Amino acid sequence: MNVVSARRRSVGRGGGGRAIRGGKAKARNGATNGTNGSGGPMNGASQVPQNGANGAKEKPPEKEKAQESYESDSSDQVSSSDEEERWKDSKLSNDVPSEYWHIQKLVKYMKAGNQTATIVALCCLKDHDLTTQMNQRAIQDCGGLEVLVNLLESNDMKCRLGALSVLSEISSNLDIRRAIVDLGGIPLLVQILSEPGRDLKIMAAETIGNVAKVRLARKLVRKCNGIPRLVDLLDVNMNCLRSQRDQLSEEEREMLDMARAGARALWSLSESRHNKELMCKSGIVPLMGRLLKSVHIDVVVPTMGTIQQCASQANYQLAITTEGMIFDIVSHLTSDNLDLKRQCSSAIFKCASDKTASDMVRESGGLEPLVGIARDKTVRDNKQLLAAATGAIWKCAASEANVKKLDQLKAVQVLVQLLNDENEEVLTNVVGAISECVKYQNNREILRQCGGIPLLVNLLNMTHAPLLENIARTLKECASDPESMTLMEELDAIRLIWSLLKNSNPKVQAYAAWALCPCIENAKDSGELVRSFVGALELVVGLLKSRDNFVLSAVCAAIATIARDRENLSVLSDHKVIRMLADLVYTTDDLLREHLAAAIASCAPYSTNTQELGRLKTVTPIVGYMVSNNPRVHRTTAMALQKLSEDPQNCITMHQSGVVPFLLETVGSKDRELQEASAGCLQNIRKLALRAEELELCGE
Repeated sequence: MNVVSARRRSVGRGGGGRAIRGGKAKARNGATNGTNGSGGPMNGASQVPQNGANGAKEKPPEKEKAQESYESDSSDQVSSSDEEERWKDSKLSNDVPSEYWHIQKLVKYMKAGNQTATIVALCCLKDHDLTTQMNQRAIQDCGGLEVLVNLLESNDMKCRLGALSVLSEISSNLDIRRAIVDLGGIPLLVQILSEPGRDLKIMAAETIGNVAKVRLARKLVRKCNGIPRLVDLLDVNMNCLRSQRDQLSEEEREMLDMARAGARALWSLSESRHNKELMCKSGIVPLMGRLLKSVHIDVVVPTMGTIQQCASQANYQLAITTEGMIFDIVSHLTSDNLDLKRQCSSAIFKCASDKTASDMVRESGGLEPLVGIARDKTVRDNKQLLAAATGAIWKCAASEANVKKLDQLKAVQVLVQLLNDENEEVLTNVVGAISECVKYQNNREILRQCGGIPLLVNLLNMTHAPLLENIARTLKECASDPESMTLMEELDAIRLIWSLLKNSNPKVQAYAAWALCPCIENAKDSGELVRSFVGALELVVGLLKSRDNFVLSAVCAAIATIARDRENLSVLSDHKVIRMLADLVYTTDDLLREHLAAAIASCAPYSTNTQELGRLKTVTPIVGYMVSNNPRVHRTTAMALQKLSEDPQNCITMHQSGVVPFLLETVGSKDRELQEASAGCLQNIRKLALRAEELELCGE
């Protein structure tokens, strides 16, 4: 399709509205001469009046009616909407610079001129700053986008290249991106990626990189099979990547530019989960690994951006580790480019949950620059970089070897200084990193000495759920340190943690309940402390209605700790805790089984609770817990069975349920608590059997 054909299709629309793409026109290169008869080609200026039927002078019926209304002597015929339009136009003519009208004139030449005029108009258009909103609006207002998109189907290479160069610049505007999608530009851009011209491929990929920030565009690129074509652009030999640009030939520079443009496009496309999966199938991982070794920052940044976007998926995390990309990612952490640092830190944040990856970060020297970023006061305003770096430290700190290295770098002291930050994402990651470090006693002492505990307790008043989860996890670890626990009591931390049970987020509820266990266990006069909180026990029992097994497990653990105090157990029993625990016994979740059995063991001794549990038919399901492969479940189950066996009827039920073989096996365990509980239960069953024999003999 030639330029004139493309021009005719757009001009007939009057320069506005959505282009109607009814298929490719049949006219080819000869159509240009056919429009001018036997004469020579006309220039852009003479073409305007001769194409008046198709050009700017043709008015759609609506425009003609508006014009007639405007020229009418009767003011009553003029509608309010026409008044508004004229007011806006008059305001626009007063406010806009002359450049706006000059650009619109160039677009008209593109519509009405021949190939030469179109190319000249495109070149003149490029002389303007097309990144400004006013100039972009000038193109859009007079229907220039339709012309530019239609020119992508032209057979003239220069016209297509000129149109692409303009589109690649103006597509930074969100409205223009959407308009390009609506005008059917995505299939045309994808088609250009298969053509031999490297300049065209580069411009098309850059335009896709901008337009693909629109969700529909990402889907269309995938549907048009554009992702494999973009992945192919990344295939550059190592010599191009390792050599400086001035040392490369012209062809090698073009190959490098194609890789850069392709990486930018794939970066935008990688926001879609389906696109990530297709990119992986297209073999992008080894190509990204090669591009990471490049000395060209403009290639590495979009590549790294794509990697960190894809690293949210497990298959990419494994591929990044197995391809050895971690070492290259760490090497770029020392770059002067802050955006590259952020992308690298974010990729480590997502990958370091895997122990192999976190060990590779340490072995390649990645912890030092990460802590350096957190320590650097000049980047405190760059919240995205700070959040990524602290997040990477958090995930790496899950490894004991990494914590030892972080201790050498005085990471806890650095992290405590960041607890005054106002950004919630940064605070979440900082507290998460501290929660991993304070699993070790030396770091609990450092946290206390640096004044971290008051800062953490103060953050309990925040509302960001992930932050509250991490604070609860941190204070749970601190509660095992006597001095830290004393300080927490002075700061009224237990009341604040207890109030988190009212939070609507299940994870916050669960971690708060877990944190309460060591707090109650290690607090001075914990029984009185718990009773001093109005409605606290009722709140805990109420959470047994939760449908989240993790919450139920944590609440059962808290009840097991609270019920050690007899007065508290009395209050719990009044709130019908036995009936609610009995409703949970048919669970198959091992974590819940473990802590549910512990709660039953703690609550059973009070009053008639043992008989009540037997009446509610909880014994047989609890005996079934002994088939679990988890030794912790065996321990708490044996403890519960020992308490339940105090009731003769429960002993009979246990015996009938076949508990004896399990107890005979666990009585030989190396776990002392399990041994004692199993032996105690067997003793109670045996006593009942002996008593029954005695009664039988007496009866005879």
